[in-house]
Amino acid sequence: MLEFSPIIVGTMRLGSWGANMDTQSLERFIDECVDMGLVDFDHADIYGHYTEEARFGEVLRRRKDLVNKLRITTKCGIKLVTENRPSHALKSYDLSKAHILASVDQSLKDLGVEQVELLLLHRPDSLMNPHEVAEAFEQIRSAGKIKHFGVSNYSTSQFDLLNSFTPLVTNQVELSLLQLDALYDGTLDQSLRLGLKPTVWSPFGGGKIFQESDDEQVQRVQETAKALAEKYNAGVDQILLAWIFKHPANIVPVVGSSKTSRIKSALEAKNIQLTHQEWYMLLESSIGNEVP
Repeated sequence: MLEFSPIIVGTMRLGSWGANMDTQSLERFIDECVDMGLVDFDHADIYGHYTEEARFGEVLRRRKDLVNKLRITTKCGIKLVTENRPSHALKSYDLSKAHILASVDQSLKDLGVEQVELLLLHRPDSLMNPHEVAEAFEQIRSAGKIKHFGVSNYSTSQFDLLNSFTPLVTNQVELSLLQLDALYDGTLDQSLRLGLKPTVWSPFGGGKIFQESDDEQVQRVQETAKALAEKYNAGVDQILLAWIFKHPANIVPVVGSSKTSRIKSALEAKNIQLTHQEWYMLLESSIGNEVP
């Protein structure tokens, strides 16, 4: 059974897409996360225009002791237009067997490891052949390169289709008080039915909730979250996560901050137990009217 830390540390903005950490800073960041008991790190081949896994791998090559401590998730399937992949003429999706196998080998090489915990198919590919994906997964599993398989941003029907060919352990989707689709489109219901833990990205709505905004939805959520933050002597960020944690699907958020103080704050949000009414107060603030 696949286990996760209470939160997953997102790596997308640690490198050239964000904080641009040097190797020493990245090593210190990883150590501090591990000291908090956070050993799950979320990668994707495309992060940093296909450079972030190699940067992370520089640390693991220096610190062999970390390799067996960490549980790494990586993703494949998006073909990003970048000078680092000159053959990609346009952004597209490729879940062919050949592309999956090549992507896994490249990720392992860049990370400097022989195996990672979890591979997610990053986005749906309309040309996906589930027979072919199942063959690729079985070949990768038999070679000991990946322990578990899942998907990201898949609809319930897409998940069911692939899961009928090869066992999946999670669906990583977007969820926050500014993006409620997973709450209503059956994604969380499906996870409960199958006994799987969903993971969610952008739990803070891409940071919009922390910014001044003319958007009425953002303003409503800010006002309600601030009031609850005062009650619980907590941060607004912690209230937003407490709302996610309360759902019975045992959701695991991916928190993509380069500051360990914010990671620590996110972890402490597990201690906040919102009431049913408070949970619905936040939902109502997002919708803008009484919850139907």
